[in-house]
Amino acid sequence: MSLIPRLFPEEPAQTATPRPAQQITRGTAQARYHHFALAVGILTEIAQGTVPADQVLYHHFRKLPQMGARDRGIVAESVYGVLRQRRSLAWRMGVGEKQWNMLVAGFMLDQDWADKTFVLKWLGNQGAAQALDDLARNADEAPLAVRANLPDVLAERLLQVYSEPELLVLCAAMNQPAPVDIRVNTLKAKRADIQHMLDELGLATELTPYAPNGLRRHDRRPLFSLPAFKEGLFEVQDEASQLVGHLVAPKPGERVLDLCAGAGGKTLQLGALMQSKGSLMATDISAHRLEKLTPRMRRAGLSNVRPVAITGMTDAHLKRNKGMFDRILIDAPCSGTGTWRRNPDLKWRVLDLEELNATQAALLDGAVRLLKPQGRVIYATCSILPEENERIIEQFLAHHPDFKLVSAAEILAEQGITPPNVGDMLKLDPAQHGTDGFFAAVLQRVAPTVEPVEDVV
Repeated sequence: MSLIPRLFPEEPAQTATPRPAQQITRGTAQARYHHFALAVGILTEIAQGTVPADQVLYHHFRKLPQMGARDRGIVAESVYGVLRQRRSLAWRMGVGEKQWNMLVAGFMLDQDWADKTFVLKWLGNQGAAQALDDLARNADEAPLAVRANLPDVLAERLLQVYSEPELLVLCAAMNQPAPVDIRVNTLKAKRADIQHMLDELGLATELTPYAPNGLRRHDRRPLFSLPAFKEGLFEVQDEASQLVGHLVAPKPGERVLDLCAGAGGKTLQLGALMQSKGSLMATDISAHRLEKLTPRMRRAGLSNVRPVAITGMTDAHLKRNKGMFDRILIDAPCSGTGTWRRNPDLKWRVLDLEELNATQAALLDGAVRLLKPQGRVIYATCSILPEENERIIEQFLAHHPDFKLVSAAEILAEQGITPPNVGDMLKLDPAQHGTDGFFAAVLQRVAPTVEPVEDVV
């Protein structure tokens, strides 16, 4: 996934966002004092540190094994709801954006999980009554960044790409919880069979609109205890991530490198697309994260994957494979702006684009040395920022005239995959495609031009 450790892991079995076993919907729960206090404490901890929200929740819930699924659900949904709606809630109530007790109270009232009298008892402050009354205030007159629930700096950056109406539509989609997408392991099962099996268990699914091996669920009851999961018949993987795998389009028998493999979510898909034939090396600088790939690939029935922990682009393992790979996937470290549906706390963290851009460019430059003639590099991010996407590709092509951009739309169309508004580069977002925000571009090394030699008489 990255040569620097990512904050949000792909593998859900170990560190999944602790969602409720049953989806908590508006008006279906009754909040209690301990829900309120725990949500406020968790939000305070998230704001004060650098630990991702899902991990903070996970550790708190581990300390409270007596909490039932519905109690965990109320707390988790309150934390994530406040992180998503932080600015608009604060504006409507006329309170500070870090007054977590007020924001949690406002969110719970919005969800009809408690009445105003009970919330005021929580707060122990009758002066809060006016702020709770102000919840009814319409946010349409608020500044754009407030309506979009974005920091000012991010709103200004995105307004260089989107019009105001487009940005509001995008952020509205980003502020909705993401569905749960799974990828059927075609080495072991067919999509129709897995869908039928899940439906029989009361776990209703629908086909993903674009990914040919994907299924989508709208409730969050965990699947990891199912025999089918333990047997490697499917993995959890967002549809956008699945489409990146199809953009790599590895063929059986090729030599493929997943350069930033992390725990190997995309590695498993690439191995299945290769029918477990050929050679698939998965590298990452985090040996701990890479260790999680071994049991996953065994479960998936893959025999062509070789996990290798590396120290960086100058590692001896990579040097020994100079000019050896047909395809290289770079799932580059990035801002994660495309994952706000799952990780809304990322919106509020300091973003060092300069450092990220340097790493992204270095990965691309380093991959060139490892590629065969006519080989392809697939550069991908879960970002919606042009600085991490199109600008990086433009910069690379300007410095590497022996590479060309291959149409993403054409590669996908050859596999019967036709998402709308995809051209030379793959750009996905939840408003248009119902996926995470993702970017990918395919760069192919072209044969050097050879000047014809005239016969000398």
